[in-house]
Amino acid sequence: MTLVLSQILRAADEQGFLIVAYCFMPDHLHLLIEGETEFSDCLRFIARAKQYAGFYYAKTFSDRLWQRYAFEHVLRDDEITKVVARYILENPVRAGLVRSVEEYPYVGSKVYSLADLIEGVSRS
Repeated sequence: MTLVLSQILRAADEQGFLIVAYCFMPDHLHLLIEGETEFSDCLRFIARAKQYAGFYYAKTFSDRLWQRYAFEHVLRDDEITKVVARYILENPVRAGLVRSVEEYPYVGSKVYSLADLIEGVSRS
């Protein structure tokens, strides 16, 4: 996961995005990103992140990482970032992989501490 996350962070930095929340599941990845500038381009970020991570993953593990397509969704005014972050963090719990978010090692944020995110999940 470290190899893939480092390449996603590289793409985020280059494309002007913050990684608000992430969760690596066994067969997919959830990301909540936030553009830092008016020039931040979500589709370009996704393409770069998949390209960088896929290249280094294939080089290291001799296997393909990504499927061809990605699903992206722009948050509307009525959607709250913490609600989406909670959904992302709780995926391993809903999938039956762990009993609590704290038990799952492949979730986090590059904006908030994990403790802040978990506290937000617990309170809501």
